[in-house]
Amino acid sequence: MIVGCAVLLVAAAPSGTAVVPDRVIAKLAARLFPVLSAWPRGVRPEPVAAILTLRHQRIAACAGEFRCVLQAARWTDSERDAIAGAGDQTGVRAASDDGIRASILREIGGIKAVIGVYGQGVAPRYPKIDGPDPERAAANAAAAVALAEAARDAPATALDPSIGLALALLDVNDRDDAAAFEPLDARLNHAAMARAKTIDWSHYRYTAIIVPGIGPEDLSTPLSALGKLNVQMAATLWKAGLAPFVLFSGGTVHPRGTRNAEAVEMARAALERFGLPADAMIVEPYARHTTTNLRNATRRLAALGAPLDRPALISTNPDQSRYIASATFADRNQTELGYQPGRIGARLSPTQVLFQPSAASLRIDPSDPLDP
Repeated sequence: MIVGCAVLLVAAAPSGTAVVPDRVIAKLAARLFPVLSAWPRGVRPEPVAAILTLRHQRIAACAGEFRCVLQAARWTDSERDAIAGAGDQTGVRAASDDGIRASILREIGGIKAVIGVYGQGVAPRYPKIDGPDPERAAANAAAAVALAEAARDAPATALDPSIGLALALLDVNDRDDAAAFEPLDARLNHAAMARAKTIDWSHYRYTAIIVPGIGPEDLSTPLSALGKLNVQMAATLWKAGLAPFVLFSGGTVHPRGTRNAEAVEMARAALERFGLPADAMIVEPYARHTTTNLRNATRRLAALGAPLDRPALISTNPDQSRYIASATFADRNQTELGYQPGRIGARLSPTQVLFQPSAASLRIDPSDPLDP
């Protein structure tokens, strides 16, 4: 009944009616698929135009049957390679260090991952904290197909139906985590962004003190005991004048279903308990793992205009500090990110590790759609 109603609602929409843009979907598209969602409507060079037409026809032939649509929306290797090869004709600039072709390949890989996990039962990378509700998975997938069809002409998803479908699958599962704090720097970091314009970075030993989150294990605790320790240590280092900013990193991760973002709670504690001013704190509320703590911290440093050829200082509890400095962590970065987010330097103390950021961290990769 739910699926039937959704299809009827789509069919009842007047033909030729302009789609009202969904602001949440538009923000999510910009975060997950920055190149594909910005692809200009008028740019359809061959063979891209022919491929997109065939893909539309293949999906339309499913007549709304959601399992068929999910399979038809997946990209073949030849389709993927063709559209990636045409990326330099769009005029869209990729923020990554490895160019627009590589960016498009990652974005299409992200579409595949979302459709697989949230539509076709593929196991997520982190099953304890990711993935759909198994009892609602089929109904939500059917609803996502109808939702994507209803918004098929929206600007952010107009290039190909698979873009809107992937976003709809996340939406119906309430997993818009990747855009939950957007626009991030205007909302949470505006004071620090303004101050960064006045900073002479050469006056400081480090560009920032990076503080990874340590999540609590229950829904009622906003900041864990080790999180409090990390905040206190970082406040001490900042007041010693080692860096102009403290950069708190950590998302809504532990336990599953929490609404407390580790970075937000640490920044609140730093302000209320230790008096750190808002313009000295950077909040990075998306990272869900230690790997992405460092990757995302690099992104925020780049947004600040901090020189990436200068070191930052990671300050955290001894166990996490030891882990960050280990070969195990380097191997995990290579496996999960495909690169090192930066060079881990000397461990200066049980709680301090040097970090040299890498521009490779600017690569957007929606294969982890909750934090690309």
